[in-house]
Amino acid sequence: MTMDIPHVKLTGVVPYINLEGAGAASAFYQKAFGAEELVRLPAQDGKRVMHCCLKINSGHLMISDCFPEHGITYQRSGSYTMHLQVSDIDAAFQRAVDAGAEVTLPVQLMFWGDRYGQLRDPFGVTWSLGQTVDAA
Repeated sequence: MTMDIPHVKLTGVVPYINLEGAGAASAFYQKAFGAEELVRLPAQDGKRVMHCCLKINSGHLMISDCFPEHGITYQRSGSYTMHLQVSDIDAAFQRAVDAGAEVTLPVQLMFWGDRYGQLRDPFGVTWSLGQTVDAA
């Protein structure tokens, strides 16, 4: 069987996260971060997502469900953080919280001059949001 797969031009480093519930994660990222789903390929079992490509804030994120039968098992990770640099951190942060993200570090002015905060999404991924504060 051949699938007609849309081509997405990617450049630079593109994170690829394997998690439990990629379809629900895509819906969450659309609601929380304004992501646009560019490609979704279902797995042969009809239940899982084999591949999903999202565009978030002019960057790309790829996600899929875990496939233990192919050696890809779910492991909740605290060893990485996805970062979004935004122009209105208060609105972006609240949107993510309203969508169901948990605040782990409230937005505050940081020593490097940005306003910055951290969230954990329902899938165990840590997200940081930053906003450059213009010097007066």
